[in-house]
Amino acid sequence: MVVKYTDIDYHVFTDASRLVTQGESPYNRSTYRYTPLLAWMLSPSIYLTPHFGKLLFVICDVLSGVLLYHILTLRGLSSNAACRFSALWLLNPLPIGVSTRGNAEALLAILVLSTLLCLQLKRHFTAALLYGLSVHMKIYTVIYALPIGLFISNHKELKKHYRGIFRAIQSLFSKDLALFAIIAGAVFLGLTLAFYCMYGWDFLQETYFYHLTRRDIRHNFSPYFYMFYLTVESEWSFILGLVAFFPQVILLFLTSLAFYADLPLCCFLNTALFVSFNKVCTSQYFLWYLCLLPLVLPHLRLTVKQGIGLLLLWFTGQGLWLAPAYYLEFEGCNTFMYIWFAGLLFLIINSVVMVQIINNYIPKTVVQQKQKMK
Repeated sequence: MVVKYTDIDYHVFTDASRLVTQGESPYNRSTYRYTPLLAWMLSPSIYLTPHFGKLLFVICDVLSGVLLYHILTLRGLSSNAACRFSALWLLNPLPIGVSTRGNAEALLAILVLSTLLCLQLKRHFTAALLYGLSVHMKIYTVIYALPIGLFISNHKELKKHYRGIFRAIQSLFSKDLALFAIIAGAVFLGLTLAFYCMYGWDFLQETYFYHLTRRDIRHNFSPYFYMFYLTVESEWSFILGLVAFFPQVILLFLTSLAFYADLPLCCFLNTALFVSFNKVCTSQYFLWYLCLLPLVLPHLRLTVKQGIGLLLLWFTGQGLWLAPAYYLEFEGCNTFMYIWFAGLLFLIINSVVMVQIINNYIPKTVVQQKQKMK
């Protein structure tokens, strides 16, 4: 086919795994910008079958469905309802396509959902281990630090009433939170130190610093892509890349303070905001928040018609972007402006969807009160 099914990233993973099995650094493979842990995990792709990584990602997708089921039942849903909402992830063609093409986003989904499940069960030690590992695997999960901190520090009081933003911040310092922070920090720093000793500066640069200073001029969904494309040779390019973080930081801070009481909702909104306003935005990034969507949907008062309308609007935004992107990449047509306008439209669509979710969300406490009344 003109468009190859296996993603180029999977070939990068496999090449890095081959280098690791030969005792070399995975960063000898250009464009490998992930933790060495991923290359080690996929080493059976060299010894057993080249499809091992894809099979592993698919298994993680299925396990994510199991985690979703358990979280939903803990949040008050019946077994049948939890199965139906978990199926929205398991039967979703997007994660199926992403994992079978060889992207590793399924690993992050299982780590994030496991962390949320452990927090719901108040197993803070295990949650901290998983969260520290998730930040090591993909640095973007650091956006959950503030809502998790607020949730752990305030969960006892939240059963009584909402404490308010400033009192929530003041109560950040608690024994449970200190334990969580120490364990998660130890996991993250321990893995970072171990791999730094093994692979040196290349590990820090490719795994962490590259993603902070990255200015991708290739076409993607980001509203910033065309600006970076036009200013790639400018002396202001680096500064523009840093300034692009400000909208994300402000929105994430406000969202964390406003919705931490319902942690799945807060994590979903934080992830959707981070992806939508990121300097680089590709289709596999959508899985970062889609794996959390089944936890939010049961609490929405949207009708089926409204839900389908928002879904069609979201897919329409992608379609309007994909058409000019295809003609640019495979037909050589100059469609940069069309891609940029489509990216801006997609940002607006994502914002509309998030606003509708917030406006039509019934807090977990309200749902529980109604169930008790029944």
